[in-house]
Amino acid sequence: MKMSYSSQTLIFVAIALVLAFAVPLKAQDSQQDYLDEHNRARAAVGVAPLKWNGVLAEYARQYALSRKGDCRLVHSGGPYGENLAWSSGDLSGADAVRLWVNEKSDYFYDSNSCRPGKVCGHYTQVVWKNTEWVGCAKLKCDNGGTFIICSYHRPGNVIGSRPF
Repeated sequence: MKMSYSSQTLIFVAIALVLAFAVPLKAQDSQQDYLDEHNRARAAVGVAPLKWNGVLAEYARQYALSRKGDCRLVHSGGPYGENLAWSSGDLSGADAVRLWVNEKSDYFYDSNSCRPGKVCGHYTQVVWKNTEWVGCAKLKCDNGGTFIICSYHRPGNVIGSRPF
């Protein structure tokens, strides 16, 4: 017996196969994603890995919520070390940490300083040897952008000290 299929049926089957075998995109916003990126950078300079802390994550979440209206990069002024990131579109947590770590090329260990006209304090906070804990939060802003904050205990960037 010969079977025939309509073109609509074949299109439906083709779409179903594509969806069945498609690899979903990973958002990279989990606790582990944040930790993996931080700890990869820390391992590269020989400092201990960070651990996730729920208190820090909640502090970060509450502060992010307070920035929802404008998402301006304004530090909280709180008791923790802090890195902030903003994007006009979507930005994953892992990508935010990679942005901070990319400042490594602008940090000079020998002079414990940044390249003139550049910032590197986000990087040094990521790899700060006395920092043990991190908690992060991500928020979609009212303007459509993305706001990401990571809070650190113990805070880094202590004047007169080296990160590692």
